[in-house]
Amino acid sequence: RFSGTFVGNTESTSPAASTSPPAVAAATLPAVPTIPVVPTIVGVPNTVAEGVLNPNEVKPPASGTRRARVLYDYEAADSTELALLADEMITVYSLPGMDPDWLIGERGNQKGKVPVTYLELLS
Repeated sequence: RFSGTFVGNTESTSPAASTSPPAVAAATLPAVPTIPVVPTIVGVPNTVAEGVLNPNEVKPPASGTRRARVLYDYEAADSTELALLADEMITVYSLPGMDPDWLIGERGNQKGKVPVTYLELLS
């Protein structure tokens, strides 16, 4: 059997005694300033880090572009996506921090996100 108190404990075990430290102790602590941290990716506009992508603002990487054949027609859901037609060839690349299920696709002067599952990646 265990008793309700610890041996050598001379303080009261009432709930009032176990509350937060006195206000005087909290007031003497130095204030630590907080700085908001915004993730950024070098060379990529902040809109990518915030989850909003405007494909017209991004530049293709110097290396890492690939050709892809479109497997199925795809209708763009909004202006950040690129509509696709089956059997057409496009250039694709990925950006750091981008959802791995999507790539940036380019066809001539048109650019937008395209779903990877609609593509056959070639070279």
